[in-house]
Amino acid sequence: MRCCWAVILLLPLAAMAAEVRVCFNYGCVSEQAVRFDERLLAGIGASLAEASDAESERTRAAAAVGRLYREAGRQSPISADRAGNLRDDGAFGKMDCIDHSISTTRLLALLEARGMLHHHRVLPRVRRTRLLLFQHYTAVLEELPQAAGGSAARRFAIDSWFVEQGEPPVVLPLEAWLDGEGPDVH
Repeated sequence: MRCCWAVILLLPLAAMAAEVRVCFNYGCVSEQAVRFDERLLAGIGASLAEASDAESERTRAAAAVGRLYREAGRQSPISADRAGNLRDDGAFGKMDCIDHSISTTRLLALLEARGMLHHHRVLPRVRRTRLLLFQHYTAVLEELPQAAGGSAARRFAIDSWFVEQGEPPVVLPLEAWLDGEGPDVH
């Protein structure tokens, strides 16, 4: 009888798990649903709850995205992804900036939907263009008005394309990112 009660008690935790679709194989040609259990999400929520201001929340949100990507890599072929586009050429599960910007936006939206972001909101992804051939996309967080302290709300690029799979994404002021800033991964 004890085993049956354990199953009944664990059902609510399983029901609270979240599912997010991640993109891969360049241009979001392939997608796969990944599940994040409540234990992982609760740990991320606890970390984000400790953020006392917008800057610390961005740092913790980036760490959370890295954790979510690591788990997604255990469940999907995105574990093959490497920083940039060259080191994973030909690998099933590789991700370009389109894949990263869509997937990172979805992961941030999960955090936002669960009430874990208190100083930011998730915006649609943004594209920068250098000549017509050089385009790059990123996920974006915007400070909420109360977090901006009365000044204009600032926006930040949350760019996981620059880093190895499962590492926290690069966080840059959106204006700097639009001007081409970011690590050189070529």
